[in-house]
Amino acid sequence: MKLHEMLGIEFPFIQGGMAHIATGTFAAEVSNAGGLGLIGAGGMNALSLRENIRQCRARTRRPFGVNIMLMHPEADEMAKVAAEERVPVITTGAGNPGPYIELWKQAGAKVFPVVPGVALARRMERYGADGVIAEGTESGGHIGELTTMTLLPQVADAVKLPVVAAGGIADGRQLLAAFVLGAVGAQLGTCLLVSEECPIHPRYKQAVLSAKDNSTTVTGRIAGVPVRLLKNRMTREYVRREREGADMMELEAYTLGSLRCAVVEGDTESGSLMAGQVAAQLREIRPLREIFEDLYSGYQEALDRLKQEG
Repeated sequence: MKLHEMLGIEFPFIQGGMAHIATGTFAAEVSNAGGLGLIGAGGMNALSLRENIRQCRARTRRPFGVNIMLMHPEADEMAKVAAEERVPVITTGAGNPGPYIELWKQAGAKVFPVVPGVALARRMERYGADGVIAEGTESGGHIGELTTMTLLPQVADAVKLPVVAAGGIADGRQLLAAFVLGAVGAQLGTCLLVSEECPIHPRYKQAVLSAKDNSTTVTGRIAGVPVRLLKNRMTREYVRREREGADMMELEAYTLGSLRCAVVEGDTESGSLMAGQVAAQLREIRPLREIFEDLYSGYQEALDRLKQEG
């Protein structure tokens, strides 16, 4: 069974829960276009999360979800809000959602934790998750170390749960590869940044469209908190300070508010332009619906070519 059949959506795509980007309004746009829109709670508090959930519900009759970053200081309150609002799908990152899974499932939610490795995937299966999202290091934002190509088949072999692929998927060939490796669907982030409906600043979108194959870098590797972004003045300075031995407090102070600066103000030099390695494949701004249709038809065409060649 593919992801869209499990979740009652049109295409087997989940939108990534990108902080400061994945608002209730954007999640509704994604759901209305046929995917599963997610509200990214990472840039919110418990009160604003509830407001965004209600905004989303007012704008779509289709399924949607919430992504909760478990390192967030209000994670406990957010977990309760998601249950109280009876959000249909909940994804998680940056931590172990085990303490909340029973609460969410009692509220009728399907739970899909993001996992960077096999051990956490197996633990999520024991805790009763409905599926897992195996996210490779090609992704934008907070990442693990394993590539999607290596992580996905290992997770698919290790658990009996449905596995969603994340990281490095922006065209039909990559979606076909994800299905072959054991995925039931894909989580998309970077390729949705250049949708017409995405609320990021136009200069952020243009930076993504201008990206080349080597335009991303990873900060925070030394400190154990790797984040993939487009290269700019901020990333170069961050890496320099990190190599010189700056502690986490200094680095956090340096980047405080930098994601919002990129998203809202369009600061492409000092802002955090989170994006994955597929940014180099993106060449135009298009409606969400067109992105989804092109991705899925491209997968079907790639599959047909393989059948003919075989």
